[in-house]
Amino acid sequence: MPEPDGWLLPTGDGSILRVHARPGASKPGVAGFHGGAVCVRVRARAIEGAANRELLSTLATALDVAPSSLAIEAGAHGREKRIRVRGIDGAAIRARLATRLFVDKPGTHD
Repeated sequence: MPEPDGWLLPTGDGSILRVHARPGASKPGVAGFHGGAVCVRVRARAIEGAANRELLSTLATALDVAPSSLAIEAGAHGREKRIRVRGIDGAAIRARLATRLFVDKPGTHD
Protein backbone atom coordinates (compact mmCIF):
# COMPACT_ATOMS: atom_id res chain seq x y z
CA MET A 1 0.00 0.00 0.00
CA PRO A 2 1.52 3.33 -0.99
CA GLU A 3 1.79 6.10 1.55
CA PRO A 4 -1.12 8.57 1.18
CA ASP A 5 -0.42 12.26 0.64
CA GLY A 6 -0.86 14.72 3.48
CA TRP A 7 -0.88 12.38 6.49
CA LEU A 8 2.25 14.01 7.88
CA LEU A 9 3.00 17.75 7.70
CA PRO A 10 6.16 19.53 8.91
CA THR A 11 5.92 22.39 11.41
CA GLY A 12 8.52 24.64 13.00
CA ASP A 13 8.72 22.55 16.17
CA GLY A 14 7.91 19.07 14.86
CA SER A 15 5.04 17.71 12.76
CA ILE A 16 1.28 17.47 12.40
CA LEU A 17 -0.07 13.94 12.07
CA ARG A 18 -3.50 13.28 10.53
CA VAL A 19 -5.23 10.55 12.53
CA HIS A 20 -8.43 8.54 12.11
CA ALA A 21 -9.54 7.32 15.55
CA ARG A 22 -11.40 4.04 16.04
CA PRO A 23 -12.84 4.02 19.58
CA GLY A 24 -14.23 0.85 21.11
CA ALA A 25 -11.67 -1.44 19.44
CA SER A 26 -10.87 -4.82 20.93
CA LYS A 27 -7.16 -4.44 20.11
CA PRO A 28 -5.64 -0.97 20.53
CA GLY A 29 -2.73 0.33 18.48
CA VAL A 30 -1.66 1.92 15.21
CA ALA A 31 -3.40 0.03 12.41
CA GLY A 32 -2.09 1.34 9.09
CA PHE A 33 -3.87 4.00 7.05
CA HIS A 34 -7.52 4.95 6.70
CA GLY A 35 -7.89 7.25 3.73
CA GLY A 36 -5.27 9.97 4.12
CA ALA A 37 -4.73 9.45 7.84
CA VAL A 38 -3.03 7.08 10.25
CA CYS A 39 -5.62 4.76 11.80
CA VAL A 40 -5.32 4.43 15.59
CA ARG A 41 -7.54 1.96 17.44
CA VAL A 42 -8.38 2.57 21.10
CA ARG A 43 -10.41 0.51 23.56
CA ALA A 44 -12.04 3.51 25.25
CA ARG A 45 -15.33 4.88 24.01
CA ALA A 46 -15.67 8.51 23.02
CA ILE A 47 -17.15 9.52 26.38
CA GLU A 48 -15.82 12.49 28.36
CA GLY A 49 -12.52 12.52 26.46
CA ALA A 50 -11.51 8.96 27.38
CA ALA A 51 -10.84 7.93 23.77
CA ASN A 52 -8.76 11.08 23.13
CA ARG A 53 -6.64 10.45 26.22
CA GLU A 54 -6.02 6.83 25.19
CA LEU A 55 -5.31 7.89 21.61
CA LEU A 56 -2.56 10.29 22.76
CA SER A 57 -1.12 7.63 25.07
CA THR A 58 -1.14 5.01 22.29
CA LEU A 59 0.56 7.39 19.85
CA ALA A 60 3.14 8.44 22.46
CA THR A 61 4.06 4.79 23.00
CA ALA A 62 4.25 4.08 19.25
CA LEU A 63 6.40 7.16 18.63
CA ASP A 64 8.53 6.65 21.77
CA VAL A 65 7.85 10.20 23.01
CA ALA A 66 6.42 11.62 26.21
CA PRO A 67 2.64 12.08 26.11
CA SER A 68 3.21 15.78 26.83
CA SER A 69 4.85 16.04 23.36
CA LEU A 70 1.45 15.41 21.74
CA ALA A 71 -1.61 17.64 21.49
CA ILE A 72 -4.88 17.47 19.58
CA GLU A 73 -4.85 20.50 17.26
CA ALA A 74 -8.20 19.80 15.60
CA GLY A 75 -10.95 17.18 15.72
CA ALA A 76 -11.29 16.65 19.47
CA HIS A 77 -14.97 15.77 18.99
CA GLY A 78 -14.69 13.64 15.84
CA ARG A 79 -12.83 10.65 14.44
CA GLU A 80 -10.66 12.70 12.08
CA LYS A 81 -7.99 14.53 14.09
CA ARG A 82 -4.80 16.51 13.63
CA ILE A 83 -2.20 15.73 16.27
CA ARG A 84 0.76 18.04 16.88
CA VAL A 85 3.95 16.11 17.62
CA ARG A 86 6.59 18.37 19.17
CA GLY A 87 10.32 17.71 18.97
CA ILE A 88 10.31 15.01 16.29
CA ASP A 89 10.49 15.48 12.52
CA GLY A 90 8.64 13.64 9.77
CA ALA A 91 11.51 11.28 8.95
CA ALA A 92 11.69 10.10 12.56
CA ILE A 93 7.91 9.65 12.72
CA ARG A 94 7.95 7.57 9.53
CA ALA A 95 10.79 5.44 10.88
CA ARG A 96 9.09 4.86 14.25
CA LEU A 97 5.73 3.97 12.70
CA ALA A 98 7.09 2.03 9.70
CA THR A 99 6.37 -1.47 11.00
CA ARG A 100 2.83 -0.47 11.98
CA LEU A 101 1.94 1.43 8.79
CA PHE A 102 3.32 -0.77 6.07
CA VAL A 103 2.23 -4.24 7.10
CA ASP A 104 1.47 -5.51 3.58
CA LYS A 105 4.95 -5.53 2.09
CA PRO A 106 5.46 -7.64 -1.04
CA GLY A 107 7.06 -10.99 -0.42
CA THR A 108 6.33 -11.16 3.31
CA HIS A 109 3.27 -13.43 3.17
CA ASP A 110 3.14 -17.21 2.77
